[in-house]
Amino acid sequence: MKNTTEYAVYAGKRAKKSDLLPDCLRAFLTGGLICAGAQGMSELFLSLRIAEETVRILVPMILIFLTALLTGLGIFDNLAGFCGAGTLVPITGFANAVVSPALDSKNEGLVLGLGAKLFSVAGPVILYGTSASVVWGVLYWALGQLR
Repeated sequence: MKNTTEYAVYAGKRAKKSDLLPDCLRAFLTGGLICAGAQGMSELFLSLRIAEETVRILVPMILIFLTALLTGLGIFDNLAGFCGAGTLVPITGFANAVVSPALDSKNEGLVLGLGAKLFSVAGPVILYGTSASVVWGVLYWALGQLR
């Protein structure tokens, strides 16, 4: 226990203190810019007379692709380091969480490295999200049968 306490004191002295207000402003502006960009893409595609159902699929696909690409190029991590939590707008944060562990393990090969680590962070999210949707779907159906 003593070593843990000593390490906590050691780490606390060396940890960079966060400037809360500027960090919050950067996160807010970054998240807002990502969302505004997505809305702008949506409006552009709709103005090009692309069906709304298609736009609902196209915009998230583009956000996921761009995040994965920027993560692979090492740009997204630098952006996240500067902008903070604003880059964690759910779809971009999730895409980064899927790609980052895979890139860290790419030297271990396509199967044991890239393939095995691709869903190490996102896998539980997918598993429990899918399970929850099945439970809610069954409950929704059962309640509909009672009416």
